Amino acid sequence: MKRRDFIRSSVGLGVLSGAALSMGRFSDLMAAEYSGMQLPYDMVAVRGGEAAEMFDKGIASLGGMKQFVKPNQTVVVKPNIGWDSAPERAANTNPQLVARIVEHCKRAGAKTVYVFDNTCAEATRCYKMSGIEDAVKKAGGTMVSGKAASYYQDVTLPKGIKLKNAKVHELILESDVFINVPILKNHGGSTLSVAMKNMMGVVWDREYWHGNDLHQCIADFAAFRKPDLNIVDAYRVMKRNGPRGVSVADVATMKYQMIGKDIVAIDTAAAKVFGIDPKMVKHIGLAEKLGAGSTNIDAMKVNRITMGA
Repeated sequence: MKRRDFIRSSVGLGVLSGAALSMGRFSDLMAAEYSGMQLPYDMVAVRGGEAAEMFDKGIASLGGMKQFVKPNQTVVVKPNIGWDSAPERAANTNPQLVARIVEHCKRAGAKTVYVFDNTCAEATRCYKMSGIEDAVKKAGGTMVSGKAASYYQDVTLPKGIKLKNAKVHELILESDVFINVPILKNHGGSTLSVAMKNMMGVVWDREYWHGNDLHQCIADFAAFRKPDLNIVDAYRVMKRNGPRGVSVADVATMKYQMIGKDIVAIDTAAAKVFGIDPKMVKHIGLAEKLGAGSTNIDAMKVNRITMGA
């Protein structure tokens, strides 16, 4: 399916084109200047501020979004939009964080920034009630559907142990840059839902994972497609009754955010923030064994930033 046809067919969920800020593109010279630059940190951990401002601080310490997005590139941002719940319930990624990420991508010169999820609840309600659809529209991004089988392409996972094949959303396969933006929360099946678990929203058949060793399937896919950047929303954290939650009583306001390329390291750090030993989250160790990343965050350069409450 051609991308132009894909976007045209997404009108039913509201393709978004409005009200972007005025954002200039970096010159080719600027893009070349940064193309080979090493990142100053392996991970950034920010705490104490508001979600959008925390991301401003965190991404700036990595050299800005221009380290990851070059002029005229296509970007796909994958938040958790799985549930038809309001932001204060912490079932979905913070909409203000998603919007700020879109803005930074546009400022870095991205041609188009797509946002989608293969939702668990009814998609139109999830996109609306999460606040993400409206926030992305105002930031100049484009919401697309994750709920049509024709958007998914068959792939083979060379390292897969339980998950050897999958149908993957074509935006994940075709976009220049893939940014993974999970929310940290409790999950009855996988112990925690963070960056690796969030990847279930880019495949068509999630039920296969649940019925065929969920932890191994999560690890198998993490070894297949590594995001270019992971940004963990731990501003509001669902501490129990995940992944959907029952009420705001399930939620703790923690005001954390983690940014990094290594998806295993990110999930390891997120488990510590949540308050559990990463070894309790089985897919973290399994993904490390498959070469998806490292749990040894003590050996990494981590920039810890504390902002005002």
